Order: sequence, then C-alpha cells, then structure tokens
Amino acid sequence: MNPNSQSANSPDTYSQPLADIVGTAIALLTLILPVFVISHYSSPDVQNNQQPLTYHLSRGED
Repeated sequence: MNPNSQSANSPDTYSQPLADIVGTAIALLTLILPVFVISHYSSPDVQNNQQPLTYHLSRGED
C-alpha cells in the first residue's frame, strides 16, 4: 500500500465558503428580483377598458 495515497474514507474538505455565499445570493436574486420588478412596474389600479365586440349584421333583401 502506498503511504502517500489518500484513503477512500477521507473527509472532503470544502475550502471555498465564499463561493457558497455568492452562489446562494445569485440564486436568491434570480428568484426574487423579477417579482419585485414586475410588481414595481405593474399598475396598482388595473382597469378593464376592453370594449365588448359587437357585430351589426344587416339582412340583405332578396
């Protein structure tokens, strides 16, 4: 057995906690920011100004 080789049971050490924090911040911004932007630019008093479609059909005389 080679004494310089790592054992299969060695614990994985994570040496970049800053990457975790930055990744979490990016994920939260990706999920939350669009909601705030849509709510900011949407009108608070939505009015239904759509007119109903009416068709006036005239009967032709034969």
